[in-house]
Amino acid sequence: MLPADWTPHRRDDGELLGWIHPSADEWIAIDLLGRPASAAVDWLEAEAALEQVGLAWLADVWMLEGEAPDPLRVRFVEVTPSEGDVTGRIIIKVDDFGDMQRPPTERFTLPWPAPARLRPARDGDPDGRTLR
Repeated sequence: MLPADWTPHRRDDGELLGWIHPSADEWIAIDLLGRPASAAVDWLEAEAALEQVGLAWLADVWMLEGEAPDPLRVRFVEVTPSEGDVTGRIIIKVDDFGDMQRPPTERFTLPWPAPARLRPARDGDPDGRTLR
């Protein structure tokens, strides 16, 4: 369940970008995964942080640790924040490189907010194309 003091922040087209919640006399931006997108800042800076982050990152490759010896390259299928009595979830799939001819790749359902083992890809991560 989302805390009562989290205020939704939406783009001009109504798409949810995240939330802003109070922290002492300032505000913290929270992204769609339930993770901080800013430090404690003024309201306008918190809004700007969510606007800058946007939604494009949902199309990026992410990494899931703990399911295999090396981190798995994954893509988002669904991000559903908790709302009311409905528990949120994040569904990801092993990156299939957009190949529609191959069988469906393995999917994982994670809790919302996202656990730390789901993280953005970084230099040195397996690229999925190189055999070891």
